[in-house]
Amino acid sequence: MKKTTIKYEIDLSNPPALTAAQKAELKALWAAPKSTIDYSDIPPLPEDFRKKAVRNPFYRPTKTSTTVRIDSDVLHWLRSYGKGYQSRLNAILRREMLASIKIAQAKHG
Repeated sequence: MKKTTIKYEIDLSNPPALTAAQKAELKALWAAPKSTIDYSDIPPLPEDFRKKAVRNPFYRPTKTSTTVRIDSDVLHWLRSYGKGYQSRLNAILRREMLASIKIAQAKHG
């Protein structure tokens, strides 16, 4: 039996617009008092849950090889911390990307 893989790409900086029905549902949920939420099927989380939480260990973003021209002093600084300078560079870029996405989402409501 042949397996078929379906891939979807979503531009997180430009997500698809919500439909009128989706907007109405979200508005109704947001307006509902918290006391109307049924938590009976959800166990309460311990206070330290978030402290112990880890990123999904199975998530591995795909990597793309590229050539990037950066200032020599920036490269020297990245390498001065030892092995893994490319991973550090990626982490810095990811942090900035996520911050930018968060700002864009806040602007667009």
